[in-house]
Amino acid sequence: MTDWSIWQKSWDRQQEWYLPDREERFRVMLDAVEALVGDRPRVLDLACGTGSITARALRRFPGAVSVGVDLDPALLAIAEGTFADEPRATFVTADLTDPDWARALPHDSYDAVLTATALHWLTEEPLRALYGRLATLVRPGGVFLNADHMPHREAPAIEAAVAAYESARREREKADGRDDWADWWARAAAAPELAEATAARFRIYGDPARGDHADGRMFPLEWHVRVLREAGFREARAAWASLSDMTVLALR
Repeated sequence: MTDWSIWQKSWDRQQEWYLPDREERFRVMLDAVEALVGDRPRVLDLACGTGSITARALRRFPGAVSVGVDLDPALLAIAEGTFADEPRATFVTADLTDPDWARALPHDSYDAVLTATALHWLTEEPLRALYGRLATLVRPGGVFLNADHMPHREAPAIEAAVAAYESARREREKADGRDDWADWWARAAAAPELAEATAARFRIYGDPARGDHADGRMFPLEWHVRVLREAGFREARAAWASLSDMTVLALR
C-alpha cells in the first residue's frame, strides 16, 4: 500500500527549494481567510496540485471544507491518496482554461479561493477570463488569494540581484542533494504507483527533463490588482511579500 505522505513530504521539500518562505506565505494566506471570512470557510484550492493548501487549511480550521481542482493527474493522484479518509476534502479534475471548468465543482460559491505558485502557467487572456469567473464563484464578502512570483519591473537592479542570490542559494542546496523540478518528476515517473499518472501528465504538459513548460506569463502586482477589480472584486491589494514572491488579496 502506498504511503502518500512520503510523496507529500518530497513535494513540499522540492517546492521549498524554490520557495524557502513557503510556509510563512501559507500562514499569511490563512490569516487573511480567518480575518475576513472566519474559521469555518468553504475553500476552493485552485490549481491544487498535491493539496498543499487543503492540508494546511483543514489543519488550521477544523470546521473548514476544501475542494481542490487541478488538471495534473499525477499530483491529483497524490492528493486523492493523501486525503482518501478525509471527508472534508474533495478533488476535481478540470482545465482552468476551459470556459466551463467550474461546472465540475460541487458548490456554486466559496468563502475563499486560494492558489499558490500556479497561475503563472497561464497567459494574459486566460488569466483575465479566470479572474472574471472567480468573481462569480467567490461569495460577496469572500476572498481570493493568489501567491506567486510577481515581477517588479520598476526595479530591475533589485530584481537581478535577488535572482542571482536565489540562484546561488539553490545551487548550494542542490549540491547537498536537493531535488529540483525535473529531478522530482523523474522520480515520480519511475515510481510504480505514479508511473501511469505521470505519463498522462507528460502528455498534457510535457516532460520537465526536456525543459518543457507551459507558455505562461508573470505579471506585476499592479496588474493583478487592476484586473481583479475590473473583474468585479471590491478591493485588492498586496497581502505578503518576500524578496522573490508576492501574494495578492482580493475582497469580493
